[in-house]
This record gives sequence, C-alpha cells and structure tokens, in this order.
Amino acid sequence: MPLSFLTADRTFEAAAESPLPYDDRERWRRPYRPGPWRVGAAALVLLLASFVLFAAMAIVLTDSVSSAGAVFAGALVVIAGALRLLRMGVWVSSRGLRHVGFLVTRTAPWARVISVRTVQQPVRWLGLPRTVQGQALALVRKDRPTADAPPLLTTHTLDFLGRPAAFDRAADTVEAWAAEYGRR
Repeated sequence: MPLSFLTADRTFEAAAESPLPYDDRERWRRPYRPGPWRVGAAALVLLLASFVLFAAMAIVLTDSVSSAGAVFAGALVVIAGALRLLRMGVWVSSRGLRHVGFLVTRTAPWARVISVRTVQQPVRWLGLPRTVQGQALALVRKDRPTADAPPLLTTHTLDFLGRPAAFDRAADTVEAWAAEYGRR
C-alpha cells in the first residue's frame, strides 16, 4: 500500500519548466520529500510500537485482558505519533499554505500572505532549544506580526539537516507557490 504522505510527487524534482507542475492544485501537497532523519525517527518509533504490541499480546496470553487493552491503546498512541511525525511539514495548495506541526496545524490562505522568503537567522537545531546559525523560510502575513510567526522550514530540521540543496529546492518551490497565488 503506497503511503502518499511519505514521498512528494516526483514531478517537483523533474519540473524544470514550471515550479507548479500539478494539474490538480486544489489538493494539499508537500513540495519536498521527508528527510532521512524524519523517516528514521518514525521507523524507530514504529519499532518501539511493535515491541509494545508484542507486550500486549504476551499480557493477553497471561489472562489479563484489561491490562492488555491499556497496553494496546498505548501502542496505538505511539503509532499515531509516528504517523503524525511523518505528516509534519509545509503543505501547499491553491487555497493556501499549511504548516503542520506535531500538535498544531496552521493554515494561511493566500489572501493573507504578503510574502514567503528565505532569511538568514538563528534557527533551532532539530526543534530543540539550542540555536545555530542557518536559513529559514519565513512567512509574512497581513494579520500577524513577523516576530510571532515560527519559520516554516529551516536548514536544521529533521527534513533538511545536512541537505542544504534539498532545503533550497523546497524553499524555492514554496516561494513559487506564494508568488503564483499570493498576487491573486
């Protein structure tokens, strides 16, 4: 079963003639592939979930169904967390720009977007409190001050750590979507 949220369509990489290569622009799409760090972290979390499911099965065999149910529910929460980790990132469509976090999803319609631009600034390393110098894709909205907005993408997230060319390609694609739909 193909998991559409794991890979961006290959047309983003193959489209040299158009930065917006899709016919169906109403569908939300991630304009880049998830990075190896994100996929590896999700795989480790799913490995942990398999051990928890095995523990639930062992608990059922020892005749404690209520305890096994609680452990099974915990495994489902871990699996949902791994899937949400894979879903995190920036998604675009003709309706707007969506920033999917682990717990919160923010959607900005193109009518409220003033600009999307790459800036050089201190960024959080892998989402931790430690900051390093890097690049960030900043969203400037009409209804919010720029200082309040977290960056959409940075060079030091799970998707782009050690992959500056992938960050540049993703930032250019999101900027192209903003340029296309922001002026409407």
